[in-house]
Amino acid sequence: MRAELLAGVLLLLACRCARTLDLQEAPEKPVVAAKRRLSLQSAGEIQSCLVSSGDVGCGTFQCFSNSSCDIHGLHHICLTLLHHAGRYDSQGKSFVKEALRCMAVGLRQRFSCVSRRCSAVRELVFTLQRECYSKHQLCLALRDHMDTMGSLVQFQLLFPPGPYVELMNVLLNCGDQVKSWVGRRLRAQCQQHWGALCSSFSGACSANQSDAAPQLTAAPATTQLWTERDGPRRPATAAGPEER
Repeated sequence: MRAELLAGVLLLLACRCARTLDLQEAPEKPVVAAKRRLSLQSAGEIQSCLVSSGDVGCGTFQCFSNSSCDIHGLHHICLTLLHHAGRYDSQGKSFVKEALRCMAVGLRQRFSCVSRRCSAVRELVFTLQRECYSKHQLCLALRDHMDTMGSLVQFQLLFPPGPYVELMNVLLNCGDQVKSWVGRRLRAQCQQHWGALCSSFSGACSANQSDAAPQLTAAPATTQLWTERDGPRRPATAAGPEER
């Protein structure tokens, strides 16, 4: 999974020809049942934690930190946003306060209504991220505070895939300026860890991008980074002449 996501992220950063990292429909690996579904005890502990947590602070997000579904990142995202809240203007401070509250309330209200399947719990988290970040105008808050938000745009935080990847999905839809900024940051960080590998993807994608340029203008606004059918994931590429 790590290698597949790495390949997808590298293609995204090199080409900047995709809008989202589609992880919501990822097939679950054939692992033990505890990894595919919350145990009754774990679900009960999360529900109890959510009930006792408040709207303010990061307590609600910490409820998921040690769950058997391996949903990591929510608590750290909250802590990071609060830690840097003083650097934002009024618009940014409003986003931090209201977006975190929106997610906390949503998790408390909806968690008991979803199944214990890990895929359902993850989809709940990702849906709330999209709803709350959009409702409280993350893109507008980010416009004058890219450097501050940069503490959350970290390549190593994309593994394992989860809330950080969904945050990147939202940022990639904040316009070309933000999209390029995210790409530059992640590409530079990737090159620190896998320098030659990042460069090889960049060169391969440049050739594909020039060949496929006419088709990109007619593509949907949201282009998935990889396709997924019955087989393993593979990066989505422009169709060759024989496939058109």
